[in-house]
Amino acid sequence: MEIIAKGAEAVLMKKEADVLVKRRIEKGYRLKEIDEKLRKLRTRQEARLLEKASKIINVPKVLNVDESNKEITMQFIPGQKLSQDLNSFPLKKQEEICKKIGEEVAKFHDINIIHGDLTTSNMILKGEDVYFIDFGLGFTSSRPEDKAVDLHLLKQALEAKHFMHWKVLFEKIAGGYKKSKNHEKVLKQLEKVEKRGRYKH
Repeated sequence: MEIIAKGAEAVLMKKEADVLVKRRIEKGYRLKEIDEKLRKLRTRQEARLLEKASKIINVPKVLNVDESNKEITMQFIPGQKLSQDLNSFPLKKQEEICKKIGEEVAKFHDINIIHGDLTTSNMILKGEDVYFIDFGLGFTSSRPEDKAVDLHLLKQALEAKHFMHWKVLFEKIAGGYKKSKNHEKVLKQLEKVEKRGRYKH
């Protein structure tokens, strides 16, 4: 298997042209027992979130879950990683993609899935479809606060990686997000989250 990426939490290996294996790596600073439990739990949780999300949005299909090895075997999504490629598109296309992102986030927030690391690094454009990847920090919550924090992360990612047009792009995301049945509460909460962030600096 060829290692294609290594992060703080996991290593990604390409098994075949269309198969990816995600293995959670041991953390030496944690007690072995706790580390085992935690990695097993997160593997199970991520697989469940992907299964649940797959019913309403584009995510990699889960092929196998091996809790003893802390591995998820899933579909490999070929395409353009938005963190790298979004800026290269004409502004109109960037806006269309961002509106779609907002609509898709609204869908999974409406079934109480929180991504936990909602940035353009975890989105792949395949044709006209946006795929969401890496739910490793995800969880389930109905709280507007958690949904607002997801959006806040995305806003910060736009500001950092797509700073040329980040304001207009986030407006498009917020516009698409209005498809959520709870959009008013969540967007209002987002304002509070941002105020808290400003007071910290």
